[in-house]
Amino acid sequence: MGRSYATGKRKDAVARVWIKPGSGKVTVNGKDMPAYFARPVLQMILRQPFQVAGVEDQFDVMATVKGGGLSGQAGAVKHGISKALQLYDPALRAPLKAAGFLTRDSRVVERKKFGKRKARRSFQFSKR
Repeated sequence: MGRSYATGKRKDAVARVWIKPGSGKVTVNGKDMPAYFARPVLQMILRQPFQVAGVEDQFDVMATVKGGGLSGQAGAVKHGISKALQLYDPALRAPLKAAGFLTRDSRVVERKKFGKRKARRSFQFSKR
């Protein structure tokens, strides 16, 4: 069908990403990229895979993303775009792999333990 699909993940966010040849339009959850990711840093994160691969403004992106916060969602979409680009054109694998965009960032929030205030933070100690 002339398009490529991949799933990207980061923290608690999961993004489903479709790419197809086009003018560089990015749609996330039915909204344009600047409307969904208002912070310029998050928009820059989404553009990184295209800059590294050298294919800026050549693909349209349609993504649906769930879970996590905006930062995690931007990372998930970036991971999905990278994987979809690599599936669309296997020649782009080398630059994307060298930049570390194909590796899933496995850092997630550590769970809270009982007897602790947070995951590792203890309650304040008082001798008296």
